[in-house]
Amino acid sequence: MLVLVAPGQGAQTPGFLTDWLALPGAADRVAAWSDAIGLDLAHFGTKADADEIRDTSVAQPLLVAAGILSAAALGDIAEIAPGAVAGHSVGEITAAVFAGVLDDTAALSLVRRRGLAMAEAAAVTETGMSALLGGDPEVSVAHLEKLGLTPANVNGAGQIVAAGTMEQLAALTEDKPEGVRKVVPLKVAGAFHTHHMAPAVDKLAEASRTLNPADPKVTYVSNKDGQAVASGAEVLERLVGQVANPVRWDRCMETFKELGVTALIEVCPGGTLTGLAKRALPGVRTLALKTPADLDAARELVAEHTQA
Repeated sequence: MLVLVAPGQGAQTPGFLTDWLALPGAADRVAAWSDAIGLDLAHFGTKADADEIRDTSVAQPLLVAAGILSAAALGDIAEIAPGAVAGHSVGEITAAVFAGVLDDTAALSLVRRRGLAMAEAAAVTETGMSALLGGDPEVSVAHLEKLGLTPANVNGAGQIVAAGTMEQLAALTEDKPEGVRKVVPLKVAGAFHTHHMAPAVDKLAEASRTLNPADPKVTYVSNKDGQAVASGAEVLERLVGQVANPVRWDRCMETFKELGVTALIEVCPGGTLTGLAKRALPGVRTLALKTPADLDAARELVAEHTQA
């Protein structure tokens, strides 16, 4: 069984969309999306520097657009025939497109509103996120709570991401949990998936009311608890609430294991989730779609592990 996954914020790098836009029809498609949401995705994906694409209101639609574009280059979702789909944080919106819950335009409109709302919430207090490398998860979570930080991403494979104020994160750097080798600041502009994002939930809920989600056509695995969600309305409800609640990617990977997943492909800009899978899902074949040069190998993997 193949699972198709989409990365979250922080995976973006300057120019990462350049080679994808050279594919037939890609530039026109991205231009249409840009017009629909009022954001020049091609510019930000090819010419913008790291600081520009770190902006939450830019990074989120850019990541969703890249994920949809790279998956389309791989093939029609019915041909890819994944047994399950999932996304990390904002990647859940990309996964909703793969599952047929939202169409491209609806997803990009929603993520544009999400990025703007979360950027506005992040501007209230100077906050951020840092990854903890190594250590025991239970020990680390208790230590974070002592410092007033939130374990915003529990990613599995020994990785937890802390979120909170910059002062709290600075204290974490000086006072690491026992067993943690390193604390790495992430390329994000706020304490996502914490109470700091509560103001964004109401705005996203308002935006979601204009959408008409369909029920997933393939198994959709949710960040909230790693459970498969069969209702499009529930997928949308979870997408809204998730911005202020922790991402449980560890539980998503546990579900992949229970489903019998044998291969995992991470759409552009891939790398983060395949890295976690290599450590947490031994024996599962992994491939990250970083550039179009990876498409042939991805197609071979699809052919070997398709559900069709």
